[in-house]
Amino acid sequence: MNIFIWFAVCFIVLALVLCVRFVKGPSAADRAVVADSIEVLSDMALILFALYTGRSLYLDIALVTAIVGFVGSVIIGRYLEGRL
Repeated sequence: MNIFIWFAVCFIVLALVLCVRFVKGPSAADRAVVADSIEVLSDMALILFALYTGRSLYLDIALVTAIVGFVGSVIIGRYLEGRL
């Protein structure tokens, strides 16, 4: 198996493990951190898949989801602080 696919599968497995933490998270801040971590892992899996296939479409998708994830993290952080 190619090394890119192996690492992408590892990132997806880690994201699935984080889903358990998302469900059991004791607070909203913990859930926000887990959601951001899952987003980063899925972006890394998309980047590795783009390298494996040689198609730049997956890089564009990873870039858009990274931007949306960052903006979402900022909005959730402001909401949890009470400034939104």
